[in-house]
Order: sequence, then C-alpha cells, then structure tokens
Amino acid sequence: MACTTDALSCKIVIRVCDGKRLGYICNYEIDTCDGKITAIFVPSEGSRKLLSRTPELRIPWCKISKIGEDAILVDIAPNVGECTCQNPARKKWWSVF
Repeated sequence: MACTTDALSCKIVIRVCDGKRLGYICNYEIDTCDGKITAIFVPSEGSRKLLSRTPELRIPWCKISKIGEDAILVDIAPNVGECTCQNPARKKWWSVF
C-alpha cells in the first residue's frame, strides 16, 4: 500500500493500549540515507495550548501496529513511549480489521 505524507497526516493516531486519541501527525523523521520514515510526531498533551514549548511525542515507525483508512494504531505506553500491554495472550481489538 502506498500512501503520501499528506494522506497520513489526515489520519488520527490512536494508542492501542487504552484507545486514547493522540491527535494528528504534525511532523516526520526521515532517514536521509535510505529515504524511509523512521518516526512520526504528534502534539504532546501540553503542546496543544497556545504558545506552548512542550515537545511533540515521538513515535518510532516500528511502534505503528496498523495504518487504516481513517486511523493509525500505535503500540506505545501512556507515559514513556514503550508499550505496557503486559498480557501477550490478550486478544487485540484491532486484529479484526
């Protein structure tokens, strides 16, 4: 599946551990050697306020679980950027897509 960065930016980013909407992609990190996207950035909680200097939340590309028509599902923890879904036997709700 091919997708433009403009099309990716129109998709809502959702954390799969708790279903929280993180927002829309505001920036990308690209490896200039091979031309691949290595990470996406979404506004952090504090950066949604006017004139905030809070950095964006960096999500490594390997943490993207699924890119759908309307959403991007990411497997990260609520506070540190690593997934805290401790039970690997738990059926993931997005596996039906």
